[in-house]
Amino acid sequence: MTTRSWQEMCPLGRPFVKMQGLENHFVIVDGRAIAYQPTKQEIVNVCNVRTGVGGDQLLIIEPATTAGQAQGADAFLRIINIDGAAVEACGNATRCVAWLLLEETNKDLILLETLAGVLECRRTGECEVSVNMGKISMAWATIPLSEARDTLHLNIESGPLRDPVVLNIGNPHAIFFVDDLTSIDMEKHAPAIQTNPLFPQQTNVGAVQVINEHHIRLSVYERPGILTTACGSGACVSVAATIARGLTRQNKLTVEMAAGKVEIEILADNTALMTGPVAWCFQGHLPLS
Repeated sequence: MTTRSWQEMCPLGRPFVKMQGLENHFVIVDGRAIAYQPTKQEIVNVCNVRTGVGGDQLLIIEPATTAGQAQGADAFLRIINIDGAAVEACGNATRCVAWLLLEETNKDLILLETLAGVLECRRTGECEVSVNMGKISMAWATIPLSEARDTLHLNIESGPLRDPVVLNIGNPHAIFFVDDLTSIDMEKHAPAIQTNPLFPQQTNVGAVQVINEHHIRLSVYERPGILTTACGSGACVSVAATIARGLTRQNKLTVEMAAGKVEIEILADNTALMTGPVAWCFQGHLPLS
């Protein structure tokens, strides 16, 4: 029997970092020097904790595009869901990658390009980052909806989820207001909203309980069909929806989710500033394909 060394059995592959923002876990790969273009099945395997590292999304850092470079972007962030589909925005993912780039460059400000646009990211604490998540829209064609509808009061429902505000912050959201968040079974009722024909690209589904003018609670059922413990983009639009419905006169609120809190400020130009924590989990190597 031929013996094999540890190095032969465990050759180094492509480096990755695993980070989490409010228990939203990400596998992060640097594809700037050597491009990383995994297949859909490779993405599924990496994100599946039973077959790979395990994560809610795979994040690939790439060189900024020509358009991004023209706006001063330091890098491009590709955000990929566990089903292999690229998505436009994720607040927790953006904070984690921004922190890595801030550490790498020893800067306090970087510009990170995403499919939702170029986002300004600032260091605000030892493991805390603030991100301008971009402009929030309630225009029906932008969300997008399949037909013109009232986005402040959309006439759809599923069980106790009724009469949402629908918004887009690079990705679509339907925000429902409820009296008691703990009584809502999101995994039971949200899928019918997520896949409603009104949403040709499907939608993230949020339920909000207003505690007071400065504080709301939020639960989000995200595309492609996951009840998450935290959602950064969902936190941003939930504050915008609360303001749009006249349920607060404040423009800066604490959003409490199962995994913790973020601070969201809606600025005068209708962009959302999100501030929250990040944490390093571990690092390793993915098998070379």
